[in-house]
Amino acid sequence: MAVIRPFIVGASREGRTIAVKDLLQGTQIQSGTLLRSAQMRRVFSTIGRITNCQSPVLIQGESGTGKELVARAVHTMGPCGSGPFVSFNCSTLVDSIAESQLFGHLRGAFTDARDESIGFFRAAHGGTLFLDEIGELPLKLQPKLLRAVETRDIYPVGSTRPILADFRLVVATNRNLFSMVQAGQFREDLYYRLQATLITLPPLRERLDDVAALTGYFIEHYSRLANRSIKYISYQALSEVLAYPWPGNVRELAHAIESAVAMSDGDGIEAAALPQQVTDRQNLHRVASEPVHGAIDNPNHAGPQESDSSAADSGPASLDETIKRRVVLSLHQTAGNRKRAADKLGISRSTLYRMMSRYGIGEAPSHPATEHRSLPRPL
Repeated sequence: MAVIRPFIVGASREGRTIAVKDLLQGTQIQSGTLLRSAQMRRVFSTIGRITNCQSPVLIQGESGTGKELVARAVHTMGPCGSGPFVSFNCSTLVDSIAESQLFGHLRGAFTDARDESIGFFRAAHGGTLFLDEIGELPLKLQPKLLRAVETRDIYPVGSTRPILADFRLVVATNRNLFSMVQAGQFREDLYYRLQATLITLPPLRERLDDVAALTGYFIEHYSRLANRSIKYISYQALSEVLAYPWPGNVRELAHAIESAVAMSDGDGIEAAALPQQVTDRQNLHRVASEPVHGAIDNPNHAGPQESDSSAADSGPASLDETIKRRVVLSLHQTAGNRKRAADKLGISRSTLYRMMSRYGIGEAPSHPATEHRSLPRPL
């Protein structure tokens, strides 16, 4: 695990900039994933606790939150890390040959079966099989999947003899499997078997620290690919990035920064280089108020961040205004519970207390664990 440096979102400086390297301060990199927020650190803490077991893992989260990256981390950090990582998206299964795709087939088992196929389960022998969008798995195949998970016996199409396959199963979904069970669209016994270990990825709009760190990471990444040297982002551009709710999560942020790098002149990114949907205040208000398509229903989940209605009509907010609105909204949504509000923002409680004190939000309690770290200094 590589520790870089501490980072705290700083105060607004109109017309000033912040160095890209400062956005990455305090970020840990583990198994190819950036860890800055408390939520993602907890995700990897959970992965660390299951490194020595072979039980199935269910990863749930909205589209674009990085479920496959987490699945790869489960693989590399676990006992199967030296084996193959086989990834397959269940939404691409072809009905007529779905069973063969997963479990393989013998030569001559059906028309056009000219050669034997081992299928994805056997291809993952000694490693990990990652089935993305498990909610799309046809009902008729779910009993066979359950048997494979419990016994490790694989029956290729056309065979009456089982073949042993030693694999770890990791599945992911952006759907509510429990609701699917209640609707008869997913087998209850398979659902509970897959939940041996449950990892829930929070949406990016609830991980303010991760937005800043990922912005820095993607600027560096796409600048390198484009043979550019972008060293800073303006405070105005950063405030726009932090204010936008990112319904497409990390995937959308990556594409937005890739576009901004391409549209930027010189060695910095200004707000004008960002995609229009990020800087359009009316669009921002609409997107922030709508439910995210495919989001997992969770009674403890407060849903998308709502934007301040006045912000939709006002000019671009400063970084201070953006952060203050996010803090006030999180405290409102959690009925003043500071621990839950900090979790929603993806920051520590001590950071939340500093923000409350800085922006005059309620009474910010003294906190013995408050870290005395300096703010990023504008260039």
